[in-house]
Amino acid sequence: MRKAREVLNELRWREGRNLRGAELWVRGRGVDLKVIGGDEIVELGRRYFSTATATIPYYKVVRIVYEDEILFARSQQ
Repeated sequence: MRKAREVLNELRWREGRNLRGAELWVRGRGVDLKVIGGDEIVELGRRYFSTATATIPYYKVVRIVYEDEILFARSQQ
């Protein structure tokens, strides 16, 4: 199973794809989910990705959707 960071790096660097078309479903505090647009991502780090207002660890990413295709889904535990 690919990791969230690998999927995001592939979207960023693979020809024909980009982060702009991605939607990241991120677990917030508690059980709520927040959707972050790929165009909001300003940096992909080793353990975290950053937006203009937050630094979010990859382990909080629940799902990555690109043009209606689910590229990453964390198993429910």
